Amino acid sequence: MMKWLVALCGSAAMLLLFPNLVFAQFNIDGQMLIRSEFRNGYNRPLAENQDPAGFIAHRARLQAGYTKDQFTFFMSIQDIRTWGSSSQANLSDDFLSVHEAYGEVALGEHWKMKLGRQELNYDNARFLGNLDWALQARSHDFALMRYEKEKAKLHFGGGFNQENQRLSGNLYTLPNQYRNAQLVRFENVLGKVDYSLLFWNEGRQWIQRDANGNILADGIRYRQTLGIPTLRSTLKNTTLSAYFYYQFGEDPVGRSVSAFNTSAQISQLLFNSEEGRKWRATAGFELISGNDVNGSATNRAYSLQYGTNHLFNGYMDWFYVANAWENSVGLKDFYLRSRYEFNPKFWVQTDFHQFSAYANHQPFNSSNLVPGKNLGSELDFTFGWILNESVSLQGGFHQFFFTETLESLQPSLIQNQQNWAYLMFVFRPTSKAKFIGVLQ
Repeated sequence: MMKWLVALCGSAAMLLLFPNLVFAQFNIDGQMLIRSEFRNGYNRPLAENQDPAGFIAHRARLQAGYTKDQFTFFMSIQDIRTWGSSSQANLSDDFLSVHEAYGEVALGEHWKMKLGRQELNYDNARFLGNLDWALQARSHDFALMRYEKEKAKLHFGGGFNQENQRLSGNLYTLPNQYRNAQLVRFENVLGKVDYSLLFWNEGRQWIQRDANGNILADGIRYRQTLGIPTLRSTLKNTTLSAYFYYQFGEDPVGRSVSAFNTSAQISQLLFNSEEGRKWRATAGFELISGNDVNGSATNRAYSLQYGTNHLFNGYMDWFYVANAWENSVGLKDFYLRSRYEFNPKFWVQTDFHQFSAYANHQPFNSSNLVPGKNLGSELDFTFGWILNESVSLQGGFHQFFFTETLESLQPSLIQNQQNWAYLMFVFRPTSKAKFIGVLQ
């Protein structure tokens, strides 16, 4: 890896010193995120016998691209670490990794083929996202065909995963990974309505072993997701948007699946001054189906799978981040959002969420009444400040107000105060995305 970095820097120097000798375009870029966090209930409720956590971590990413004729090569290498996790005298560690490495070739005026490790980042990242908030992010080993003409875009492709280059056998045992997957997505504009359609099919390996670990049977189970990820229209200062996904097929343990995820919201621009002051208010809801505690032969818990889930259901990430709420009773999330921009470089935002369970989380009691489903609420305060074209400052404070219902679903009693705060520097000299992990 160090040899690759040296070669990369050397190539960049050659371009600067001898530009007339180079007949292709070579671009080098980078970014860095430095985030300090105070976790007093982030991602999981903090139990009474646990102490809060604090740390500083970073992502440093070096990106290089090479274009000649109709071919583009791109590679992105990143270092992800918590400050202090390596000895000061350490010369090598395991924190360096390849985020993207792909080649793309034009096959005519409107067609392109993209092969290799790449981000799949579509729509609002609810189902397919690059997970930019998480320092390690997300990418896929994928083959993608793209047809794009004006506002019409058709993308389709697939991936086939294997652990190594074997001489025999095809078992795939890496956890929480698909064995193979196929994607078809189309987007266009119909009048004043932006829309997109998506179909995703994935196969997960299953293995049955005896008490000694010997394989008795194996196979692949397929689950499909059919969706309308984007349905949006803007009328003057009002924006209406919605999305819907339906899942069917089989889950990894062999149960039939019938689950859905749907959301709708209205966003109103209250004013927009000539000085750059803006105020936007948003109200909406999201429903994620789940399993009733009484049980069913059908799995009705929707799986969010490969989205950037930090953007949804509150920034404290109690639901559906890092498998926190998978195969659960589901979720109803009703939210309000207010964002005020003092000028194009500084804004503050407040989000309020009211959560409840979608399905019954307890059996009927002796009075034959359905127990309460209210899980609690969350208040999020976030700000962003563009210091200059290369550096931005972002931070937030977030508080969760839980109910007895939510506490009853935890393995132990939890502390009365559940909150999370962070402060982050974003160094992205050439990117338009000056902030991450916040919905407007």
